[in-house]
Amino acid sequence: MPETNPTDPDAEKARGRIPLWLDAEDLRRLASHCCCSEDTSEADREQCGRIRFRASAALHKHGPGR
Repeated sequence: MPETNPTDPDAEKARGRIPLWLDAEDLRRLASHCCCSEDTSEADREQCGRIRFRASAALHKHGPGR
């Protein structure tokens, strides 16, 4: 089991992060699905890509069975 490091909630909040717990099925959907339409702006497409990347990284970090 990977070691977890506690985070400082105040430091995370200062970075603009909020706590969000998703199960592996939710992360897999986020990592593989993009609902951008053909007329979506490039900025929105980039944001969607960042979300997919982060979801994929979270799955990789915590293993496929979790």
